[in-house]
Formats: sequence, structure tokens, C-alpha cells
Amino acid sequence: MVRKIGVRKRGVRKTQLGVVVSNKMDKTVVVEVTTMVKHLSYKKYVKRRAKYKAHDARNECNIGDKVLITETRPLSRDKRWTVEKILEKAIIE
Repeated sequence: MVRKIGVRKRGVRKTQLGVVVSNKMDKTVVVEVTTMVKHLSYKKYVKRRAKYKAHDARNECNIGDKVLITETRPLSRDKRWTVEKILEKAIIE
């Protein structure tokens, strides 16, 4: 079987690890995902950040929580991710 480079199998959803930076919306959280990417010319690792709006059905997430988000169908104009599980709760002082 010949597969093209960059093509994923059907039914396999992307997952990302990130930190909740905002939970002010109803049933929605903003998750910041940080990745390390090697710079093409300098060969040095650089941090890249991306913010995703994710669906939090039970409003469980708080700012600072580490969460696992999963790709899903479009839920609104910006929401394409759902919170799969909370991996680590933030320490609230």
C-alpha cells in the first residue's frame, strides 16, 4: 500500500498538551500549547506558542491546569478542540 507523506489515517484525531490561560467564557477555555522547533539556519531550538479555544462541557478547568485537548468537528467559529482530560490541577493560593 502506497501512502502519501503528510496524509493521516481517517479517524485518528490529533491531541495536544497545554495549559489553560483563560476560563472566562461559558463552556470554553483557552489553552496555550508550547512546542520546541529547531530553527532552520541557526540550528537552535526556539519556543513556539499557539492558543486554542477548547470545549469544556462541565466548566471544570481553571487557569493554570495542564490539560489534554483533542481535535473535533467545528463547534463554533473558533472552537475546534475539546478538553479530553485534566492531567494536573493548578495550585490555588
